[in-house]
Amino acid sequence: MRKKKVLFFVEAMGGGVFTYITNLANGLSEDFDVYVAYAVRKQTPINYKDYFNKNVHLIKVNNFTRQISIHDIKAFFEIKKICKNVNPDIIHLHSSKAGVLGRWAFNGKNIPVFYTPHGYSFLMSNISPFKKKLYRFMEFISAKRNCTTISCSVGENRETQKLTSRAFHVDNGINVKDIDAVLNNQDSNKNKSKVVFTIGRISTQKGPKVFNKIAESLPNTKFVWIGNGELRSQLTSPNIEVTGWKNRSEALKLASKYGIFLLTSKWEGLPISLLESMYMKKVCVVSNVSGNNNVIVNKENGYLCNSIDDYAGTIKRLLVNIPDKVVDNAYEDVITHYNSTVMAKSYADIYREALKEK
Repeated sequence: MRKKKVLFFVEAMGGGVFTYITNLANGLSEDFDVYVAYAVRKQTPINYKDYFNKNVHLIKVNNFTRQISIHDIKAFFEIKKICKNVNPDIIHLHSSKAGVLGRWAFNGKNIPVFYTPHGYSFLMSNISPFKKKLYRFMEFISAKRNCTTISCSVGENRETQKLTSRAFHVDNGINVKDIDAVLNNQDSNKNKSKVVFTIGRISTQKGPKVFNKIAESLPNTKFVWIGNGELRSQLTSPNIEVTGWKNRSEALKLASKYGIFLLTSKWEGLPISLLESMYMKKVCVVSNVSGNNNVIVNKENGYLCNSIDDYAGTIKRLLVNIPDKVVDNAYEDVITHYNSTVMAKSYADIYREALKEK
């Protein structure tokens, strides 16, 4: 019997979205014939093809761009052509640009169409009020199309339900076997280094100014930012080390040496770096924003913070003692819920149900 074809369109294939896409595509590839139509970003690993199973088909979209541009018209017709060539049974759009273009390119009547925002653009705090209104309007009118939105966190799903009633949510999950392979099954909990670290692009979303202020308030503590980005100049505190860009394996190996994961995001979908840190048994101190607070329950499996003093006070206490129970609870949450096997099964069930309804 022929496997059903699933076609992903992914404009934002970098960072956490890239990890998500590889995990989901690989997780589905045993039961579905998976195609990934994508654009390369600066954050896309050079050897990105090696991350996918050999039976996942990769198709480069030449006209996908991050910003609104004239290329969007070309991209619109390019993705229609790709769809015609693949002839999929399911279409799944990932991130805002692919989501808007795809919902207008495909009517969803003959082929079920799904959309996952990975963090709505209109929730970004580094854009003008005009752009926020524009992006919200684009999501609002696009949500009227024949498409089902699958959000990657409870918080994102709340925003989705303001736009459409055709909404599900499937929490992000990480491939724990991949992490074990990278770390050679070492017990990360054995190394309770009191170094504070984060992983990701140094961008407005990740709150480097807040990260820097926390470091300044704890001058005798070492902070490490695993990554690089356009706002590197904001990390001026002398006790901060910036590693520069690292591939995922290198980043995980570095992270495994440290003890306290700090995430100062201004907004999130559901951060992969947080889930990875939970699995590596790092105590997690994160901003109290949607996405983070859908995963972290304060003082149960991590710590939620609302101010510089809040962060600094929490880290000071953890430098003295990291509660094993908090770390163990976070680890168990990933094992039972936030892993790629659970995630892929949930998507497969949704796809199969949609195919029954055709």
